[in-house]
Amino acid sequence: MAKEINIAIMGNPNSGKTTIFNNLTGAHQKVGNWPGVTVEKKEGITTFNGYRIRVVDLPGTYSLSAYSMEEIIARNYLVDEKPDVVVDVIDASNLERNLYLATQLIDLGVKLVFALNMVDVSEARGQIIDHKRLSLIMGVPFVPTVGTKGEGTRELLETIVRVAEDRESVARHTHIDYGRELEEEIEKLQALIRPDGSFADEHLARWMGIKLLEGDEAVVKQIERSPHRDTIFDQLDRSRSHLKRMLGEDAETLVADRRYGFIHGALRETFRKTRRDRYYLSDRVDMVLTNRLLGFPIFVFFIWAMFQLTFKVGRYPTELIDRGVQLLGQSIGSLMGQGLLRDLVVDGVIAGVGGVVVFLPSIFILFFCIALFEDTGYMARAAFIMDKIMHSLGLHGKSFIPMIMGFGCNVPAIMATRVLESRRDRILTILINPLISCSARLPVYMLIAGALFGAYAGNVIFSIYALGIVLAIVMGQIFKRTLFRGEIAPFVLELPPYRMPTLKGTLIHMWERGSIFLKKMGGVILAGSILVWALSSFPRTVDYSRDYAGEESRIRQDYGKRKSALIRMGETRRAGLLEEEMNRRIAEIEALRREEFQEKSFLGRLGKGIAPVLRPLGFDWKEGVALVTGFVAKEIVVSTFGVLYGIGEGRGEESEGLRKAIRKEMTPLIGYGFMVFVLIYTPCLATVAAIRRETGSWRWTGFSVGYSLTLAWVLALTIYQVGSLLGLG
Repeated sequence: MAKEINIAIMGNPNSGKTTIFNNLTGAHQKVGNWPGVTVEKKEGITTFNGYRIRVVDLPGTYSLSAYSMEEIIARNYLVDEKPDVVVDVIDASNLERNLYLATQLIDLGVKLVFALNMVDVSEARGQIIDHKRLSLIMGVPFVPTVGTKGEGTRELLETIVRVAEDRESVARHTHIDYGRELEEEIEKLQALIRPDGSFADEHLARWMGIKLLEGDEAVVKQIERSPHRDTIFDQLDRSRSHLKRMLGEDAETLVADRRYGFIHGALRETFRKTRRDRYYLSDRVDMVLTNRLLGFPIFVFFIWAMFQLTFKVGRYPTELIDRGVQLLGQSIGSLMGQGLLRDLVVDGVIAGVGGVVVFLPSIFILFFCIALFEDTGYMARAAFIMDKIMHSLGLHGKSFIPMIMGFGCNVPAIMATRVLESRRDRILTILINPLISCSARLPVYMLIAGALFGAYAGNVIFSIYALGIVLAIVMGQIFKRTLFRGEIAPFVLELPPYRMPTLKGTLIHMWERGSIFLKKMGGVILAGSILVWALSSFPRTVDYSRDYAGEESRIRQDYGKRKSALIRMGETRRAGLLEEEMNRRIAEIEALRREEFQEKSFLGRLGKGIAPVLRPLGFDWKEGVALVTGFVAKEIVVSTFGVLYGIGEGRGEESEGLRKAIRKEMTPLIGYGFMVFVLIYTPCLATVAAIRRETGSWRWTGFSVGYSLTLAWVLALTIYQVGSLLGLG
């Protein structure tokens, strides 16, 4: 069996940490959440020199302080899980700032490797780093890497193995000197902490002593459980007072100053610049993309282009898959005999899940574009551009970051509101976030817009997304002026340098998000489709208003006699035309029977029950049912239409697929109102659960559901009624 090494990858946000992780692990990755929280957890496996190396990608963090969920997760993992080696990815072009986290890792006493990433960017800026000497000074091997090109990956793996085997010549524990006064107080605390069996490790005890001086709340709570807590806290008070009296600064500031002093000292001997005061390529590009006048129109153009690409390029594979789904329904339908099982497979599973599967290419294209924006660094610019607009409307700039994430999925976007320090700002952002159109709604837009708006479908979808952003800003402004009055907290957004994304990295990011849809296919969408089919198929017998079977029998007898007479007269061509006419009339009778059956099924009764509320919007009971089922997951709106219109049955010339059925049922005006309703009304069940969890309040959850439902109804009503008055319906 291969020997195993467990490594953790750390680093500042935008240091290229995820690219290094992708290079190390390739496709052998799995994504989940850290236990108990929704911060993303990535793990991967690679093999090298007889080792099976398990790689855990920790959340990006600037320090090991317990100020954010990401920082707590990262440091708890290091302290509790004790990985064999920690790889700290350091942005070589922003060396001083990135080394701050490195000093904290040195204090923790873990086995370290520093991946000096983006050395190409650093060199292009005229920065020369003597990484070998820096390795000797800090006692940690620095490995130059260029993550976007995969350079340095093998050297990094070789170094990891050497460090894990204690064969790395430069690796040693460096004692960061905090100065005589601080060191004396750290040693006093360390001596009191070590007797507690939980903190017997020398480096851990010293690190905890330093953290106590920094006022770290998580470490304070740990010490509160120690039997020596009174003694330790008494010493902590004396140490802080002593330092304040002797050095005139609080202990936290002194620790930070000493760390930066260590960094400055190390860099003085190993780092130099050959050029000064020059604009880098990122700065030049930013002069255009974040320009006060040009930035917003360029941002709108990029988003518009993204949806054009999503619809127009995605249309071709979508049509192929659509035909495949119909052929599958016909083939399986013909192989299976008539009965309940056939109806379940063809009308429930194939029609329901197949109706969503056809939109997978478009969803993957959308995620590819979003990944491209993120990997190039443009997404941070988009937040920067919108930050100015949102500030002018009285909203917090950071609120736009979760809103951008909402394009992918509202659930992690609502979790991302944790970056906001103020509870008031968090709740406000949570309330408006579901107005950002998530990718689960995209199949609905693709279906309706594609069926009703032809060549303008891409523009129509773009207008729906734009409407969501405008509504989020307007509602945010209304809430800010009514429910959440107060000043906005100041905010500084970091703009990482532009980078050339790698195809591999972008595809991995696309897959991470898109695969969620594939999982949904086998889970909630399948279950929802079967439920919708069952509700639309039972009770099995209903009292019809007409004798459909008798009418069909009479048509067959009548046409049969006339056809026989024509054949006897030798009029075979006219006999063939007569048979076609007979089949068409029988199909019409069958369609009417099927429609009446569905109206009297459990699903039809549900739809009829809510129809009066939706009738002023132009919706009939089928749209009502689709909206109700869409509460579970928005993709099920499409599945519901698939089941109701029976696309999986493949009824030959009477059905050209779901879009043709939609064209028969809706006008463009009703279709647009329906898309607006889907955009705004009650978010999916998972999002509602996330709102409840993050607000900790059923009151705010109920308010979110209630206001969005009301707003959706009012806007859809306005669109239909005004449009009808203008003769657009």
